Amino acid sequence: MKTAFSGWRYLWKSEDIRRKLLVTLILLAIYRLAANVPVPGVDFAALSAFRQSAGGSGNFLDFLDLLSGGTVSNFSLLSMGVYPYITAQIILQLLIPIIPALQARMTEDPREGRRWMEKWTYYLAVPMAALSAIGQINIFNSLAQTRIINFGFSRELWLPSLAVLLAMTAGTMFAIWLGELISEYGIRGQGLSLIIFAGIVARMPANLARLLADEQTRVFMLIFTIAIIILTVFAIVFVQQGRRYVPVMYPGRRMGSRMSMPVKGTLPLMVNLSGMIPLIFASAILQFPAIIASYFMRSESEGVRNFFIGVQNTFSGSGTNNWVYWLLYFLMVVVFTFFYTSVMFEQQNYGENLKRVGANVPGVHTGAPTQKYLSRVQNRITLPGAVFLGLIAIMPFLIGLILPSTAGSAGFFLVSSSGLLIVVGVVRDTFMNIDAELKMHGYQDSLLVR
Repeated sequence: MKTAFSGWRYLWKSEDIRRKLLVTLILLAIYRLAANVPVPGVDFAALSAFRQSAGGSGNFLDFLDLLSGGTVSNFSLLSMGVYPYITAQIILQLLIPIIPALQARMTEDPREGRRWMEKWTYYLAVPMAALSAIGQINIFNSLAQTRIINFGFSRELWLPSLAVLLAMTAGTMFAIWLGELISEYGIRGQGLSLIIFAGIVARMPANLARLLADEQTRVFMLIFTIAIIILTVFAIVFVQQGRRYVPVMYPGRRMGSRMSMPVKGTLPLMVNLSGMIPLIFASAILQFPAIIASYFMRSESEGVRNFFIGVQNTFSGSGTNNWVYWLLYFLMVVVFTFFYTSVMFEQQNYGENLKRVGANVPGVHTGAPTQKYLSRVQNRITLPGAVFLGLIAIMPFLIGLILPSTAGSAGFFLVSSSGLLIVVGVVRDTFMNIDAELKMHGYQDSLLVR
């Protein structure tokens, strides 16, 4: 613990680090202020009635609130958060191994490939934001008893609808821009994560108040919630830090006329290489049936209308007793964890990289056999990580099986279980980032003169 916190008491003495922290806090404050600007044309009475009827327990509303930083409940300009950008990023990453030209571009010049990825992620985020805005408006209008916002492309509504669409898309791009500013001028590489993190933390007081609303059970619920959160955080950290160290022999170095002995090393393979991506991707896929169903719920045919109402109720994930949704959610998280891990692992191409420097895994031929061996090891250690992510995703359902339905809501964790995973991951990455900055500036106990 002493080593982990070495130099942190010197944090405010570094002008560069102090400036980065202040810039980060100011930009996050701007984001939270902008999150309260509503979309033009919203019927706040209908929105308030919908929020009270939903109770905040539906998985669909909770997930959108999670990724947008709690702005969906207010239908603000930033109600989609940075989610379209994340979706565009995932799509491009998945297309790289499928399209040979993209894969060649990324391997020939990685730096230029990253620039190309960043540019096209921005381009793709714009139509993704527009499509997400249309789907979100349609779903909210179909779930609410009265229309929350008049939206359509008829002769009377096309101009105000276009204004709403442009405003929501611009709000998403503004949030992405703030995140990039944080990554560039604030805490390096943590902009988008900190924006989501700030939104999740901002919801905690309201969730705590909702948790303690029942005077008869609030003491028990508070103790039980704290215990579950501590155990969940411990499990998240344990799995996220999990590594399998594969032994690697590096060639000796020539020093004059003598050759040194080969050097023993290790190659760390992560148990959870994919992070939060499978949860986001699985949830996004499961929302498509609800989005499609929203277009047919007002059909004149009673059979068609009832069918799509059933689809809407199933894939909106409302309630903790919707076992079909939660089972599909668990299976898709596990599948996407393996798929995304395989894609990312193949892009790193350990076999060729080790062969290029003359290193080898003992007992395994270099090149393709090494890559195949490491892929097999990675798949084996990914299994517990995938199951763990699946269990984290369906934690509200599991809690709802043993506690009353109110306990299984998103407020039970003060944030959702998926949100808790994001919070722990962002805190860990931010801590490591700041600690690296401190060491780079020389603030390390072993180096300081006392």
